[in-house]
Amino acid sequence: MKNLVTKILVPAFVGALSLSPAYAGMEDDPTELKLMLDKFEVGRTGGNTVMAWEGGLWIGKDLNKLWIMSDGERAAGETEGTENRLLYSRAISPFWDLQAGLRHDTVPGESRDYLNLGIHGLAPYYFETDANISFGENEQVKLNASFEYEMMLTQKLVLSPEIEFNAYAKDDAAMGVGSGLSDIEAGLRLRYEIKREFAPYIGVNWAKKFGGTADLARDEGEDTSETMFVIGVRAWY
Repeated sequence: MKNLVTKILVPAFVGALSLSPAYAGMEDDPTELKLMLDKFEVGRTGGNTVMAWEGGLWIGKDLNKLWIMSDGERAAGETEGTENRLLYSRAISPFWDLQAGLRHDTVPGESRDYLNLGIHGLAPYYFETDANISFGENEQVKLNASFEYEMMLTQKLVLSPEIEFNAYAKDDAAMGVGSGLSDIEAGLRLRYEIKREFAPYIGVNWAKKFGGTADLARDEGEDTSETMFVIGVRAWY
């Protein structure tokens, strides 16, 4: 993976910056760095305390950015799974970015690497959309998409419903996934923006596994669906 980043992603990112029209006007389009923690929360399910996170960091200009993204979950002192991406992002319109790079998913004792292609932006009616297709070893293909909407109840109180799903082309028992629709996760969070950069929230999260993924979970004595109330914080810098 390190050679792939060095030989492909970094030269592509640097080259895109140099070719960008915005690069000539450095004063008007400075290089910026932004750190975002979309979710950092705890909840309790099945007698275990669960901690989850979702966030990322980007560096770049208006048109071209390098993204590092991570989300995952820990329960009973063990990391149950993570999804990590290193992406070059290119703006193709005021509301949409095309993204390409690497994806690294983990579960206890196993991991998988993918080439990732995605699109991120605002769909009609201001639904924040993140859709990806990832190509891995043994002809595995993963589809992932998430949608989020923000409703301003007041200038500081925001209600945010969201939904995410994963699907796979092939079974991968070691990673605990079956072919077809694997899982759906839906959430509803209410946050209070003490300031735009810092907002504590409460919410409820529902997750369900389907098909072969649900069968593998049952074989391991795991639940195929769960509902969890959460408390957390959203922040960016």
